[in-house]
Amino acid sequence: MATVQLRDLCGVRSGDKGDRSDLTLFADDEATYRAVLDAVTPEVVAAHFGDLVTGPVERFEVPNVLAVKFVLHGALGGGGPRSLRSDNLGKTLGGALLRLVVDVPDEVAAASPRRGRRAPVDRTPIS
Repeated sequence: MATVQLRDLCGVRSGDKGDRSDLTLFADDEATYRAVLDAVTPEVVAAHFGDLVTGPVERFEVPNVLAVKFVLHGALGGGGPRSLRSDNLGKTLGGALLRLVVDVPDEVAAASPRRGRRAPVDRTPIS
């Protein structure tokens, strides 16, 4: 098994409705989709976000587009104009979900076209 962040496997789209955040992961192929279904459960997502989400987390599988949708209830501090959070629409929650570390089969991780696509870190000291 390989340990990777979801950003090495999936894309994400964020949405909102009231005090609910809607996060959808999109896999690039069937094998990745199955691995994500195994690794990313509502319980795992709820634990990842901790106290930020005060209600239940629901999961919906959308196999025809290789997507997994999560609805996080009580995730936006009241939502829209009611929330005092700086991200009252939850747009950054998608990026936060992509930081989730999961274990997937080695062959899935190795085949992912997203792995290693991040810009290299420049460690040159500033003069």
